Amino acid sequence: MRIIFLGPNGAGKGTQAAIVATTFGIHHISTGELLREERKNKTERGQKAQSYIDKGSLVPDSIVLDIVKEQLTKKEATPGWILDGFPRNVAQVGALDKLLKDLGQPSCDCVINFDVPDSVLVQRLRKRAIKENRTDDTPEVIRRRIQIFQEETAPLINLYSEWLLLETINGFMSKEAVTSAIKEVLSEVKKPTKS
Repeated sequence: MRIIFLGPNGAGKGTQAAIVATTFGIHHISTGELLREERKNKTERGQKAQSYIDKGSLVPDSIVLDIVKEQLTKKEATPGWILDGFPRNVAQVGALDKLLKDLGQPSCDCVINFDVPDSVLVQRLRKRAIKENRTDDTPEVIRRRIQIFQEETAPLINLYSEWLLLETINGFMSKEAVTSAIKEVLSEVKKPTKS
């Protein structure tokens, strides 16, 4: 199974992706986590990404694509994967499709969009900043990320909807209720289609 999670920062994608990856035995690819790891290890990619992340801007496509390609070629990705935080703009959708073709992998089976009100996102991200001591979750950066999501990523909702891949769930429910809603969507996807 190959799944994409769409939604703004703070929508719960990472939490749910970890649960779904374990449940279905697929590889969780979180571009945000991988970039944080690169920054922590002071890699060239991590240092390039740092200035964009600090401003709340999107990291350049070339850096993110490089990371995604590296993850998709890992053995763990063979049974399937869940992309959390990628693609984030229309150009990245095209780049992902091309990458999957180049790797001889099928395209994604389902795109799940997490719908959460902006006010809730701000509350969640402020809590996360305090709890995890995240310096990149300042109020200004949070507002900028929400704005960028609306400008850059929201158009993907229409695109994937036109391709009949999109399922939107209410990300404002309890963690357990969101997990249950995702599993319900994925159980429909997994059903074999009649030829």
